[in-house]
Amino acid sequence: MRVYAKLFLVSLALILVPAAYAALPATDGSGKPLPSLAPLVDKATPAVVNIATSTTRRSNNPLFNDPFFRHFFNVPQREYRARKVQSAGSGVILDARKGIVVTNHHVVKNADEINVILHDGRVMEAELVGSDPEVDIAVLRVAARNLVQVKVADSSRARVGDFVIAIGNPFGLNQTVTTGIISALGRTGLGIEGLEDFIQTDASINPGNSGGALLNLNGELVGINTAIIAPSGGNVGIGFAIPSNMALASVSQIVEYGAVSRGRIGVDTQDIDEELAQAFDLPSRAGALIASIEPGSPADQVGLQAGDVIVRVDQQTIKNSRAYQNAIALLRIGDTVNITVLRNGNRKTVRCSIADPFDFVSNQLQSPMGVHLEGARFKEDPKLGLVVVRLEQGSNAWQSGLRLNDVILSANRRKVRTVEHLDYALRLSNSQLLLRVLRGNAALYLVIR
Repeated sequence: MRVYAKLFLVSLALILVPAAYAALPATDGSGKPLPSLAPLVDKATPAVVNIATSTTRRSNNPLFNDPFFRHFFNVPQREYRARKVQSAGSGVILDARKGIVVTNHHVVKNADEINVILHDGRVMEAELVGSDPEVDIAVLRVAARNLVQVKVADSSRARVGDFVIAIGNPFGLNQTVTTGIISALGRTGLGIEGLEDFIQTDASINPGNSGGALLNLNGELVGINTAIIAPSGGNVGIGFAIPSNMALASVSQIVEYGAVSRGRIGVDTQDIDEELAQAFDLPSRAGALIASIEPGSPADQVGLQAGDVIVRVDQQTIKNSRAYQNAIALLRIGDTVNITVLRNGNRKTVRCSIADPFDFVSNQLQSPMGVHLEGARFKEDPKLGLVVVRLEQGSNAWQSGLRLNDVILSANRRKVRTVEHLDYALRLSNSQLLLRVLRGNAALYLVIR
């Protein structure tokens, strides 16, 4: 009761305060206008949209899909009721003339229907042009006139301490604006996305902000808000945005080709610790150490060697292995790139092409088993087994639960180290394939018929 009484007195006091004193002054004592973000927000807000999606989900226990389970427990085949699940996110208009809107892949993933709600209240049905799950970027297209697009900044010029503004749709609260600074750059290893190079910010980002804009004080887009760390369930001032340069690299490919095609130059790299720096007589731990070169790859053809340290990719300085991987990931198959390495204390620069790895890797073989693992390719790892390095969505293997980067340890209870081992195991029982698979740090069994 005491709390309510205090709240009432405070409310009454605010009511009795004259309007002239209750409103924030627009000028200082000398008549000079006070700083305000309002002009910037007025200009940028129309370029930020709300996204509403609808997804059909069926309540189903996977055990009921197993015919042996249904037969043993006499469970009849049944139809399961479908229900519509609504969700919300944010997006940014990048091209007003073409109606191009960028958002996060996870905002529109598996959506049956996508609607874009514009700043002026118009609701437009959106077409999904394509997605890049590794970066968590999706591109939508709307057929609308009089759109406003955002100007895009060069995110490589962003600095820790820069003021930023986040605009989005948190908890369904349309066009919410929050402010903060860039807390850190180049955040990686968070396990949020496949390719990570996040801008960290303390501007409040909450569920629904995903896909929205992170702007600098010029009103330019420096990032696409995508994730938060929220151990308490709410905002704790640790949010992450995909840098605009990284997002645009995905968007340009999706708009032109409908998908993102990434290649490799054919090197495996690792970070440099203090012991490696001393062993290779390096001036610092900066760079990506080449651990191996794949035979026949572009890197092999231009003379790169194991032990070289990659320090630059074109004009970008490489600090670690993740930075190298991100730099290559922004390029498309067929592009060429300057790779600068340190070798025995000397700098060497080579011109290297970005190639489809399946054009030059001899030990990544197409499965000889046809339909049983259709759409899958493997890399032989003598220490583990067969690593799945390519898998087509919708293929028989994919529908049976096999996933990219799974390591096949055994087939029909026989150890597997090569494709020939896998083929031999199938010949012994060609009705089905029982795979034991390592996924991350956990092992599981899959049955492929």
